[in-house]
Amino acid sequence: MIELFRTPDIVLISYVRSLLSAENIEIVGLDENMTNVGLAGAPQRVMVDDRHAGRARRLLEDAGLGHVFKS
Repeated sequence: MIELFRTPDIVLISYVRSLLSAENIEIVGLDENMTNVGLAGAPQRVMVDDRHAGRARRLLEDAGLGHVFKS
């Protein structure tokens, strides 16, 4: 698994999940339950399988989301 990006924005994560799912790329959201331990707004890591990372990045860039990638 490789990290595509981190964000506290659950709406963005849901949108990315939908976009990539349409292309048969599953994402795994790590740290999703941090709000349950009192860390509301903590960044969540959005992960994909290494084999799909390049394609996932291209799809998100094409959707205008290239700014979310970590440096």
